Amino acid sequence: MSYEYTLSIIKPDAMERNLANEINKHFTDNNLKIIIQKTITLTKDQAEDFYDEHKEKPFFNDLVSYITSGDVLLQVLAGEDAIKKNREIMGATNPKDAAPDTIRAKYAESIDRNSVHGSDSKESARREISLFFDYNEIIKK
Repeated sequence: MSYEYTLSIIKPDAMERNLANEINKHFTDNNLKIIIQKTITLTKDQAEDFYDEHKEKPFFNDLVSYITSGDVLLQVLAGEDAIKKNREIMGATNPKDAAPDTIRAKYAESIDRNSVHGSDSKESARREISLFFDYNEIIKK
């Protein structure tokens, strides 16, 4: 096991429905610590940078449009195997495929409005966290 950091985003659909506290309870109940968080509305440039790996895919513009459509809660989670644990807690991207009691099974409206994002690897966690947080903000927590 290794102590890790991962980026978590509570997306606009969940923020619109005031689900942040309920979603965060899933993380904390599973031994993930919320290190730092902030609520913002992403700019188009921020969203394009965030989804850069998908820029050649046909759904890229839809991703950017959705994630910029309202407030998001950006946060860094930490804990033992935090990346894997967070992905298990979130459930499959398509809520129809998500295990019961996962965040997406409980709260997602659709595959497009799936309430949460979590980094999928150590590399993506480093890249994604650095887009929104300064390293010094994190280590002080």
